[in-house]
Amino acid sequence: MEHINYQLFNFINGFAGSNHFFDRIMVILANYMPVVFALYLLYLWFYKNKQIALYAGYSFTLGLTINFLISLFYFHPRPYMIGMGKLLSPHSPDTSFPSDHTTLMLSIAFALLYFKKTRIAGIILSVLGIIGGICRIYIGVHFPLDIAGSFAVSIISSFLIYYFKDTFKQLNKVFIKFYEDSTTHLRH
Repeated sequence: MEHINYQLFNFINGFAGSNHFFDRIMVILANYMPVVFALYLLYLWFYKNKQIALYAGYSFTLGLTINFLISLFYFHPRPYMIGMGKLLSPHSPDTSFPSDHTTLMLSIAFALLYFKKTRIAGIILSVLGIIGGICRIYIGVHFPLDIAGSFAVSIISSFLIYYFKDTFKQLNKVFIKFYEDSTTHLRH
């Protein structure tokens, strides 16, 4: 499996350094794509559906928590740490498996897929999340299996949040009431 992982990495990262303009685009997408997801959650919160925004927030929080727990028990070096590929963007030498950027993006996207009101946005964000993950490989900070691991973690976290969504309704009420009370207080 590691052999296939390395081959796929070399194929994707092998394009790095061929075109400076394309490299810059890939670095921007790899590093800043999560901002699109954060902005969409803010839009969802302020204009569409606070409940779903909170579920998506819980999903990425759970996903990143799972990633953290994995990192306590399993360490996989990043490609540049073992002398592989071309590194286009500096990164701390921590574990590469799974990708936090990709988990954040896909956990949000997958959570949105469960709700009819946000399904189209979930599909679009899923595609963007996968593109963001591929960009992370391209710039040399992740292996393909890191992205696949994020995909799996995101499926698990979004499913668990959706499965227990009724349990979270009370917590949602607390957050929404706090927000409404604080904005009402600020207006007076």
